[in-house]
Amino acid sequence: MTLKKYDVVVIGAGPAGMTAALYASRANLSVMLLDRGIYGGQMNNTAEIENYPGFKSILGPDLSQEMYDSSVQFGADFAYGPVKKVTDHGDYKLIETAADDYEAKAIIVATGSSYRQLQIPGEEEYRGKGVSNCAVCDGAFFKNKEVVVIGGGDSAVEEGEYLTRLVDKVTIIHRRDQLRAQQILQERAFANDKIEFVWDSNVQEIVGDGNKVTSVKGINKKTKESFEINASGVFIYVGIEPMSDPFGGLDITDEKGWFLTDEKMATKIPGIFAAGDVRKKDLRQVVTATNDGGIAGQSAYHYITELEAKTAVANS
Repeated sequence: MTLKKYDVVVIGAGPAGMTAALYASRANLSVMLLDRGIYGGQMNNTAEIENYPGFKSILGPDLSQEMYDSSVQFGADFAYGPVKKVTDHGDYKLIETAADDYEAKAIIVATGSSYRQLQIPGEEEYRGKGVSNCAVCDGAFFKNKEVVVIGGGDSAVEEGEYLTRLVDKVTIIHRRDQLRAQQILQERAFANDKIEFVWDSNVQEIVGDGNKVTSVKGINKKTKESFEINASGVFIYVGIEPMSDPFGGLDITDEKGWFLTDEKMATKIPGIFAAGDVRKKDLRQVVTATNDGGIAGQSAYHYITELEAKTAVANS
């Protein structure tokens, strides 16, 4: 096990982390960009991105490569390594991974979030081919078609209503007999003649023709009757979780694990910043993640500059 020292360690190489690495390394800081997998994060699972400024349309993996090339152009290093634990030692932080350990003056957490999965046949097979977790990202691909939304909370109902601006019909399938969404969202959905509800039901399979989604199969929990609904798209909203387990002992997240930061992306521990989808926030998009990353990288630079100035005064 080797201990490697950097000014900044960025944990997570999605759009937030890569932008943070770009800004920090461009400020002449030594930077390590860590990720447990390939750089790009959830962008690698997105067929086309049409709402990122500068590109009318770009494949998710292609945008990942473009961002990565930018993120390392000023000398940032990249390494694979699932983070096991992070500890705060005041003027430095220790990051333990499955491979090496890292010591840094500042860290930027950009580990993102993950959507809860249904764990049913067809879900992974057709991800990016009709299965989505983001109506804002992918709704335009289903203009004048019929889609299914799975879930009954705020996200499911709000995104379902958003989809009605684009598609011919939205069927919301919920496992209970009433929605969990805010009352005002429910009222809007019930008043929308493009939305139909299927209650007390679980989706059991997402069906496709090998290239795209064609329907969903499910069962009514009360009547035990099976059903199949034709659909070109399936939007799943059964919950989202922050990827923040290694940071649980630092007391800088809320009770659900979302990082709490100020407008400079700083947590309450000096030298620890968070950016992107792992933060408690409303809109989780590539463009908002890059915004967070830029701010976090610049904030880390200012923090380290002030830290070094204080150290110099103390040693003089």
